[in-house]
Amino acid sequence: MLEEVERWLHARSWSAGDRPLQRLLAAKHATGQSVSVVLPALDEEATVGGIVAVIRRELMERAPLVDEIVVVDSGSGDRTSQVAAAAGARVVHRDAILPRIPAVPGKGEVLWRSLLVTGGDIVCFVDADLREFSPDFVSGIVGPLLTDPDVHLVKAMYDRPLTVSDGPAAGRRAPGEGGRVTELVARPLLNLHWPRLAGFVQPLGGEYAARRSLLERLPFPVGYGVELGMLVDSLHLVGLDALAQVDVGVRVHRHQDGRALGRMAAAIYRTAQLRLARGHLVRPTLTQFERGVDGFEPRTYAVDTEERPPMAEIAEYAARQVA
Repeated sequence: MLEEVERWLHARSWSAGDRPLQRLLAAKHATGQSVSVVLPALDEEATVGGIVAVIRRELMERAPLVDEIVVVDSGSGDRTSQVAAAAGARVVHRDAILPRIPAVPGKGEVLWRSLLVTGGDIVCFVDADLREFSPDFVSGIVGPLLTDPDVHLVKAMYDRPLTVSDGPAAGRRAPGEGGRVTELVARPLLNLHWPRLAGFVQPLGGEYAARRSLLERLPFPVGYGVELGMLVDSLHLVGLDALAQVDVGVRVHRHQDGRALGRMAAAIYRTAQLRLARGHLVRPTLTQFERGVDGFEPRTYAVDTEERPPMAEIAEYAARQVA
């Protein structure tokens, strides 16, 4: 590990308990900064309501740390929107945001559009599939942004157990076995090509907070590559010392199957490739195999290659800022 990264680990890695809630409230009052929490959601009726309820109860009603909770629904077929609204979130549908630009599927697309429907100086992103949710996932990563003006982006770090889904061990949690795409794809890419980012424990984690002034200057890969792209681009824009991470405990969520992980890995690799060379892919597709009645059958998927420009370049966003 680079000496610079070792120093960064000591200087920019914290625990959620390092900044008590009262300290954060005092810093928020002193600086006048507002905080938005965004949950990108697609068919998450089982979990989104619980997350919203905890944030609203603990970080809005009991302690006024969060100013707004926005759930951006990207086309759920279940009751995600109704459950989120009943729990106290403002629900906005992806396609209603910036209709001039037709929406495409993908998490990054939702995060990018959320900048147009939120107002916080600090924007905190939280995945909507978390179980056993703790308010530390928000207060922990928002904390350094409220108390340290030199910090611009904070990632959550956590243990990520893999829950066994079948067999005699069904329900058991295997410590350290979650985050397979991180260990097999993202971490090798970062260590080999961007070694200054090698200190991030969860580089692909969906829980992170950043200053709007940074987010509006970043391009957003529309799909699963958004977290890696954001880290790499933020490093170049603001430098390593402006990035940080906070330990928030344990993250429990729904796990993807192997084929979904393969598609995620391909999108992340493509995001890295673009940043390495802005090169041309000969064939931006991924073929996977499933056993059918006649043997293994190929299934080919397009790899996310589109990126949205920095929000600061969008006329509607600029007009809103002026207004």
